[in-house]
Amino acid sequence: METFGHLIGGERQSGDGGATTPVFDPATGERTGQVAGGGRKEVDAAVRAAVAALPDWAGMSVLRRARVMFRLKELLEEHRDELAALITAQHGKTLDDARGEVTRGIEVVEFACGVPQLLKGEFNHNVGTGVDALSFRQPVGVCAGITPFNFPVMVPLWMAPMALATGNAFILKPSERDPGPAMRLVGLMHEAGVPEGVVHLVNGGKEAVDAILEHPDIAAVSFVGSTAIADYIYTTGTAHGKRVQALGGAKNHMVVMPDADLDMAVDALMGAGYGSAGERCMAVSVAVPVGDKVADALIERLAPKVRGLKIGPGSEPGVEMGPLVTGAHRDKVKGYVDLGVEEGAELVVDGRDFKMQGYEGGFFIGGCLFDRVTPEMRIYKEEIFGPVLSVVRRPDYESALRIVNDHEYGNGVAIFTRDGDAARSFANDVKVGMVGVNVPIPVPMAFHSFGGWKRSLFGDHHMHGMEGVRFYTKQKAVTTRWPTGIKAGAEFVMPTMG
Repeated sequence: METFGHLIGGERQSGDGGATTPVFDPATGERTGQVAGGGRKEVDAAVRAAVAALPDWAGMSVLRRARVMFRLKELLEEHRDELAALITAQHGKTLDDARGEVTRGIEVVEFACGVPQLLKGEFNHNVGTGVDALSFRQPVGVCAGITPFNFPVMVPLWMAPMALATGNAFILKPSERDPGPAMRLVGLMHEAGVPEGVVHLVNGGKEAVDAILEHPDIAAVSFVGSTAIADYIYTTGTAHGKRVQALGGAKNHMVVMPDADLDMAVDALMGAGYGSAGERCMAVSVAVPVGDKVADALIERLAPKVRGLKIGPGSEPGVEMGPLVTGAHRDKVKGYVDLGVEEGAELVVDGRDFKMQGYEGGFFIGGCLFDRVTPEMRIYKEEIFGPVLSVVRRPDYESALRIVNDHEYGNGVAIFTRDGDAARSFANDVKVGMVGVNVPIPVPMAFHSFGGWKRSLFGDHHMHGMEGVRFYTKQKAVTTRWPTGIKAGAEFVMPTMG
């Protein structure tokens, strides 16, 4: 049984024998490893190494750092299948889904390869007589990333390449549930040419998180996870003077208009609602059909597809949905389904009793489909993070828009329609950070930025894209004048550039 410790200064460390967290194979339920619980000692060691290595890395030419990113991209492509297999083994998602995750992470590395262009500043010649002005961006220092279990490769790649390419050092604190992919990822960064003192990995729970949030030499913290923890990360980190971007929970809606292509909408709901067993922050968990006629037709088409989901170990070909990440999380999702029945929602498809033959110990649950869910129900208000789709009927477009805007989360949303005017109005008026028009999971490409509104995001910057460049750098403005032989004398008034 493997013990996942820490990777500090390029050396694997097993920890000091403190508390450990079990790691499981979600398909079998078997314990396959354990995570060493790091804390202040490990975080401080990583920070000290990062502080020592930072000047040389930040002072390296931007072109050389870009070449390291190019090499990292090559290595990630070479090891795509290996990383996908590691993801499937510890998270449970299908291999195809895991390969897609790695691919989306590589896209951010591709964007980071253009860092010489991204860091270009501004210059004005002769803003005043004999005076020039310029601005440029510099790294903020030592940065940390605290990442979730559902994307153990992609989310670290949202953070680390942008931080490293712009000249920062980086400390990764991955989820304890699936630490293997992150450990391999940091190893590939070292192999690509990132100095061992510049990027580190520390495993652990709340003690490690608090050590990151409170350490005086960590300048910026990135986080993706639940809203409660995102709020805590943001509040605690900013109280200690850090720059923080903290992405929280979601309840993503898909509005289905009367003129929508229903077959297209149903296929989109199946993939967006049940792909990765619903364990995505951009999963569609609420369908909002406009009008009972649309709702009835939607349920009629959805129900047999949900019942017919091909469920099994993520490593087997043809599987559409794998297990949930842990037994505890599976039980939590089942508890939400129980709650929905108690609240009076109509459970059209019940996947609670699903058993996978030959894998009875695995953390499986079947797809669940609720109809006639109302905004007062907890299964509507709260993020379930499992393969549970709720249908909330609305009589017209205005009430469909209103229900989306009234929700506390504002991460992602989609509208399915053939009406350009409705789509344009919806995209303009909806209070959500990422909008899809006939696109169920509107995750922006790497050269745009990812992030929601309301209680789905704490902080002022979204992930990757130009928002990522701005988060990991600070601007400096320089005004210069060289002696010209003209003696103007001392000036005691506010300087102007006449």
